[in-house]
Amino acid sequence: MTKLSVNINKIATLRNARGGNNPDVIKAAIDCERFGAQGITVHPRPDERHIRYSDVIQLKDVVTTEFNIEGYPDERYLKIIRETKPAQATLVPDAPDAITSNAGWDTIKHAALLRDICQEIKSHGARVSIFVDPSPRMVEGAIALGADRIELYTEPYASEFLVSKEVAIKPYMESARIAKEGGIGINAGHDLDLHNLKFLKQNIPFLDEVSIGHALICDALYLGLENTIQLYLKQLK
Repeated sequence: MTKLSVNINKIATLRNARGGNNPDVIKAAIDCERFGAQGITVHPRPDERHIRYSDVIQLKDVVTTEFNIEGYPDERYLKIIRETKPAQATLVPDAPDAITSNAGWDTIKHAALLRDICQEIKSHGARVSIFVDPSPRMVEGAIALGADRIELYTEPYASEFLVSKEVAIKPYMESARIAKEGGIGINAGHDLDLHNLKFLKQNIPFLDEVSIGHALICDALYLGLENTIQLYLKQLK
Protein backbone atom coordinates (compact mmCIF):
# COMPACT_ATOMS: atom_id res chain seq x y z
CA MET A 1 0.00 0.00 0.00
CA THR A 2 1.00 3.63 -0.43
CA LYS A 3 1.65 5.37 2.87
CA LEU A 4 0.47 8.86 3.70
CA SER A 5 3.04 11.03 5.47
CA VAL A 6 1.58 14.30 6.73
CA ASN A 7 3.86 17.32 6.49
CA ILE A 8 3.15 19.46 9.57
CA ASN A 9 5.16 22.54 8.53
CA LYS A 10 2.02 24.62 8.02
CA ILE A 11 0.83 23.85 11.54
CA ALA A 12 4.11 25.27 12.79
CA THR A 13 3.67 28.31 10.53
CA LEU A 14 0.33 29.05 12.20
CA ARG A 15 1.85 28.69 15.65
CA ASN A 16 4.78 30.95 14.83
CA ALA A 17 2.51 33.67 13.43
CA ARG A 18 1.17 34.41 16.90
CA GLY A 19 3.87 33.12 19.22
CA GLY A 20 3.21 30.79 22.10
CA ASN A 21 2.32 27.18 21.49
CA ASN A 22 -1.10 27.24 19.85
CA PRO A 23 -1.51 25.10 17.85
CA ASP A 24 0.73 22.59 19.59
CA VAL A 25 2.90 21.07 16.84
CA ILE A 26 3.86 18.01 18.89
CA LYS A 27 0.24 17.24 19.78
CA ALA A 28 -0.74 17.76 16.13
CA ALA A 29 1.78 15.14 15.03
CA ILE A 30 0.47 12.68 17.62
CA ASP A 31 -3.09 13.37 16.51
CA CYS A 32 -2.24 12.96 12.82
CA GLU A 33 -0.94 9.49 13.61
CA ARG A 34 -3.99 8.75 15.74
CA PHE A 35 -6.21 9.80 12.83
CA GLY A 36 -4.48 7.37 10.45
CA ALA A 37 -1.35 9.06 9.08
CA GLN A 38 1.42 6.52 8.49
CA GLY A 39 4.21 9.04 8.74
CA ILE A 40 5.11 12.56 9.83
CA THR A 41 7.20 14.83 7.61
CA VAL A 42 9.00 18.02 8.59
CA HIS A 43 11.28 20.36 6.66
CA PRO A 44 13.25 22.46 9.16
CA ARG A 45 14.69 25.45 7.31
CA PRO A 46 17.62 27.53 8.57
CA ASP A 47 15.44 30.54 9.47
CA GLU A 48 13.04 28.31 11.47
CA ARG A 49 10.07 30.09 9.93
CA HIS A 50 7.94 27.03 10.61
CA ILE A 51 9.42 23.84 12.08
CA ARG A 52 12.13 24.61 14.63
CA TYR A 53 15.15 22.59 15.66
CA SER A 54 13.54 22.13 19.09
CA ASP A 55 10.40 20.72 17.42
CA VAL A 56 12.45 18.10 15.60
CA ILE A 57 14.15 17.01 18.81
CA GLN A 58 10.79 16.64 20.57
CA LEU A 59 9.17 14.87 17.63
CA LYS A 60 11.83 12.16 17.51
CA ASP A 61 10.56 10.89 20.87
CA VAL A 62 6.84 10.93 20.04
CA VAL A 63 6.49 9.90 16.37
CA THR A 64 5.61 6.21 16.36
CA THR A 65 5.10 5.77 12.61
CA GLU A 66 7.79 6.92 10.14
CA PHE A 67 9.60 10.17 10.82
CA ASN A 68 10.73 11.84 7.59
CA ILE A 69 13.04 14.86 7.73
CA GLU A 70 13.46 16.88 4.54
CA GLY A 71 16.15 19.42 3.90
CA TYR A 72 19.19 20.66 2.06
CA PRO A 73 22.10 18.46 3.21
CA ASP A 74 24.34 21.07 4.77
CA GLU A 75 26.12 20.52 8.09
CA ARG A 76 23.15 21.81 10.06
CA TYR A 77 20.83 19.27 8.42
CA LEU A 78 23.29 16.43 8.85
CA LYS A 79 23.60 17.30 12.54
CA ILE A 80 19.81 16.96 12.87
CA ILE A 81 19.93 13.56 11.17
CA ARG A 82 22.73 12.38 13.45
CA GLU A 83 20.84 13.46 16.54
CA THR A 84 17.37 12.21 15.61
CA LYS A 85 18.09 9.17 13.41
CA PRO A 86 14.76 9.39 11.54
CA ALA A 87 13.29 6.57 9.48
CA GLN A 88 13.90 8.62 6.34
CA ALA A 89 16.00 11.58 5.25
CA THR A 90 14.74 13.31 2.10
CA LEU A 91 17.40 15.40 0.38
CA VAL A 92 16.14 18.51 -1.44
CA PRO A 93 18.20 21.12 -3.33
CA ASP A 94 16.50 24.15 -1.76
CA ALA A 95 18.33 27.43 -1.34
CA PRO A 96 18.11 28.74 2.26
CA ASP A 97 15.59 31.44 1.26
CA ALA A 98 13.33 29.19 -0.85
CA ILE A 99 9.63 29.53 -0.03
CA THR A 100 9.09 25.89 -0.88
CA SER A 101 10.80 23.14 -2.87
CA ASN A 102 10.61 24.04 -6.55
CA ALA A 103 12.94 21.65 -8.39
CA GLY A 104 14.62 18.31 -8.03
CA TRP A 105 18.33 17.51 -7.81
CA ASP A 106 20.56 17.24 -10.82
CA THR A 107 21.85 13.85 -9.71
CA ILE A 108 24.54 13.87 -12.40
CA LYS A 109 26.03 17.30 -11.72
CA HIS A 110 25.94 16.84 -7.94
CA ALA A 111 26.83 13.15 -7.90
CA ALA A 112 29.99 13.49 -5.79
CA LEU A 113 28.25 15.54 -3.10
CA LEU A 114 25.18 13.33 -2.93
CA ARG A 115 27.10 10.05 -2.92
CA ASP A 116 29.09 11.00 0.18
CA ILE A 117 25.99 12.32 1.94
CA CYS A 118 23.99 9.18 1.13
CA GLN A 119 26.71 7.06 2.70
CA GLU A 120 26.87 9.21 5.82
CA ILE A 121 23.11 9.26 6.36
CA LYS A 122 22.84 5.52 5.85
CA SER A 123 25.49 5.05 8.53
CA HIS A 124 23.02 6.58 10.97
CA GLY A 125 20.37 4.02 10.06
CA ALA A 126 18.14 6.33 8.02
CA ARG A 127 16.67 5.58 4.62
CA VAL A 128 17.77 8.10 1.97
CA SER A 129 15.32 9.57 -0.51
CA ILE A 130 16.47 12.02 -3.19
CA PHE A 131 14.03 14.64 -4.49
CA VAL A 132 14.08 14.55 -8.31
CA ASP A 133 12.20 15.86 -11.31
CA PRO A 134 10.35 13.23 -13.37
CA SER A 135 13.35 12.66 -15.63
CA PRO A 136 14.66 9.18 -16.44
CA ARG A 137 18.23 10.50 -16.43
CA MET A 138 17.85 12.01 -12.96
CA VAL A 139 16.28 8.80 -11.65
CA GLU A 140 19.13 6.75 -13.10
CA GLY A 141 21.55 9.12 -11.40
CA ALA A 142 19.84 8.58 -8.04
CA ILE A 143 20.06 4.82 -8.51
CA ALA A 144 23.79 5.09 -9.23
CA LEU A 145 24.28 7.13 -6.05
CA GLY A 146 22.95 4.33 -3.87
CA ALA A 147 19.78 6.11 -2.76
CA ASP A 148 17.09 3.94 -1.21
CA ARG A 149 14.27 5.93 -2.80
CA ILE A 150 13.47 8.87 -5.00
CA GLU A 151 10.78 11.42 -4.29
CA LEU A 152 9.18 12.59 -7.51
CA TYR A 153 8.55 16.35 -7.55
CA THR A 154 4.87 16.52 -8.47
CA GLU A 155 4.22 20.26 -8.92
CA PRO A 156 4.45 19.91 -12.73
CA TYR A 157 2.03 16.99 -12.53
CA ALA A 158 -0.44 19.01 -10.45
CA SER A 159 -0.28 21.94 -12.88
CA GLU A 160 -0.64 19.88 -16.06
CA PHE A 161 -3.36 17.73 -14.45
CA LEU A 162 -5.73 20.68 -14.78
CA VAL A 163 -5.17 20.66 -18.56
CA SER A 164 -4.63 16.99 -19.42
CA LYS A 165 -4.17 14.36 -16.76
CA GLU A 166 -3.03 11.82 -19.37
CA VAL A 167 -0.22 14.12 -20.48
CA ALA A 168 0.59 15.03 -16.88
CA ILE A 169 1.14 11.47 -15.71
CA LYS A 170 3.34 10.20 -18.56
CA PRO A 171 6.79 11.33 -17.34
CA TYR A 172 5.96 10.14 -13.84
CA MET A 173 4.98 6.67 -15.02
CA GLU A 174 8.21 6.36 -16.99
CA SER A 175 10.37 7.66 -14.14
CA ALA A 176 8.65 5.35 -11.65
CA ARG A 177 9.17 2.38 -13.97
CA ILE A 178 12.88 3.08 -14.19
CA ALA A 179 13.13 3.43 -10.41
CA LYS A 180 11.27 0.16 -9.84
CA GLU A 181 13.44 -1.69 -12.35
CA GLY A 182 16.51 -0.15 -10.67
CA GLY A 183 15.47 -1.56 -7.33
CA ILE A 184 14.71 1.64 -5.43
CA GLY A 185 11.48 2.84 -3.84
CA ILE A 186 9.28 5.66 -5.06
CA ASN A 187 7.84 8.54 -3.06
CA ALA A 188 6.02 11.59 -4.39
CA GLY A 189 5.20 15.03 -3.11
CA HIS A 190 4.35 18.66 -3.81
CA ASP A 191 0.92 20.08 -4.67
CA LEU A 192 -0.82 16.71 -4.34
CA ASP A 193 -4.43 17.07 -3.21
CA LEU A 194 -7.83 15.37 -3.12
CA HIS A 195 -8.34 16.06 -6.84
CA ASN A 196 -5.14 14.67 -8.34
CA LEU A 197 -3.89 12.08 -5.82
CA LYS A 198 -6.08 9.14 -6.83
CA PHE A 199 -5.06 9.34 -10.50
CA LEU A 200 -1.39 9.36 -9.53
CA LYS A 201 -1.84 6.28 -7.37
CA GLN A 202 -3.85 4.45 -10.04
CA ASN A 203 -1.09 4.94 -12.59
CA ILE A 204 1.79 4.22 -10.20
CA PRO A 205 0.28 1.43 -8.08
CA PHE A 206 3.66 0.55 -6.54
CA LEU A 207 4.12 4.07 -5.12
CA ASP A 208 5.58 3.70 -1.63
CA GLU A 209 4.70 7.02 -0.01
CA VAL A 210 3.25 10.45 -0.58
CA SER A 211 4.14 13.43 1.59
CA ILE A 212 1.37 16.03 1.74
CA GLY A 213 1.18 19.16 3.82
CA HIS A 214 -0.16 22.40 2.38
CA ALA A 215 -3.28 21.07 0.65
CA LEU A 216 -4.10 18.68 3.47
CA ILE A 217 -3.90 21.39 6.14
CA CYS A 218 -5.96 23.76 3.97
CA ASP A 219 -8.63 21.07 3.55
CA ALA A 220 -8.59 20.46 7.28
CA LEU A 221 -9.74 24.06 7.89
CA TYR A 222 -13.05 23.14 6.28
CA LEU A 223 -13.30 19.40 6.82
CA GLY A 224 -11.49 18.82 10.12
CA LEU A 225 -8.10 17.16 10.49
CA GLU A 226 -9.29 13.63 11.25
CA ASN A 227 -11.82 13.58 8.40
CA THR A 228 -9.30 15.08 5.98
CA ILE A 229 -6.65 12.47 6.73
CA GLN A 230 -9.22 9.72 6.19
CA LEU A 231 -10.25 11.26 2.86
CA TYR A 232 -6.63 11.33 1.69
CA LEU A 233 -6.13 7.73 2.76
CA LYS A 234 -9.15 6.73 0.66
CA GLN A 235 -7.52 8.23 -2.43
CA LEU A 236 -4.58 5.87 -1.92
CA LYS A 237 -6.57 2.63 -1.80
